[in-house]
Amino acid sequence: MPTTTTKAGSNGRRITREDLQAAYAQVVGEGEATARAAAPRGFAVAGACAILLLALAFLAGRRRGRARSAVVEIRRL
Repeated sequence: MPTTTTKAGSNGRRITREDLQAAYAQVVGEGEATARAAAPRGFAVAGACAILLLALAFLAGRRRGRARSAVVEIRRL
């Protein structure tokens, strides 16, 4: 006796390919909507991190340049 696979609330009917495709499209659609809603905030955070890293690199390079530069004093006699 073959077993039949049914989904909850299907009243004992078989799950068809169309049922699976519809359920998959619904799940993927919800995920895409969530990703689109979160994208602007993600871009803002990424931009802020990039600016912070550039500022830190600039300040670190500036400090290192000061430590390596020679101080030359010229006196007139």
